[in-house]
Amino acid sequence: MKALQPSMRENKRYLFIKGKDVKTNLERAILEFSGVLGMSKVGLTWVKSDKENCIVGINREAVDLVRASIAVYPEKMEVTRVSGTIKGLIK
Repeated sequence: MKALQPSMRENKRYLFIKGKDVKTNLERAILEFSGVLGMSKVGLTWVKSDKENCIVGINREAVDLVRASIAVYPEKMEVTRVSGTIKGLIK
């Protein structure tokens, strides 16, 4: 199978999220806020996760959707940093 051209790939943004049990709560927050269609538009990929901190990759157009779903969800989570690269996020 041929690789996609760079112009055809989706552009990612990486988010550093702090909170309690982020891995399950983030998925629930997006599903409750925007449903299955919104979850598929986000294109969520887990880069690195601990119990309280996590780095996720999402589609560039869905950054506002993810931030809104985190703000509405009752469990406390916050996006501390957004970057276009993982290296820029960790600095």
